[in-house]
Amino acid sequence: MMMTSKQRAYLRGLANDIPAIMQVGKGGISEPLVKTCSDALEARELIKLHILDNSGQPPRAVADALAERLHAEVVAVTGKKAVFYRRSAGKPVIELPERT
Repeated sequence: MMMTSKQRAYLRGLANDIPAIMQVGKGGISEPLVKTCSDALEARELIKLHILDNSGQPPRAVADALAERLHAEVVAVTGKKAVFYRRSAGKPVIELPERT
């Protein structure tokens, strides 16, 4: 699902108030990290991660690779923070603005 810029902006606004729940460091994108993030996305739909300098890649590259593994959307990458969104299969909470 491709998000519109309006939907992305809405999610960025929601993400301002949430803390980063995990860090991606020198271990890179490991299976436990993917599992934890996937579980968090199912519960919350919107998560923020901190990408450390020792991850070995630029934050955008790490975010894109992780989003692919999570089947999620990268909402934003600002500095070393990345925000991800994936609609919950069980109980969706976030109502996105309509596509126009």
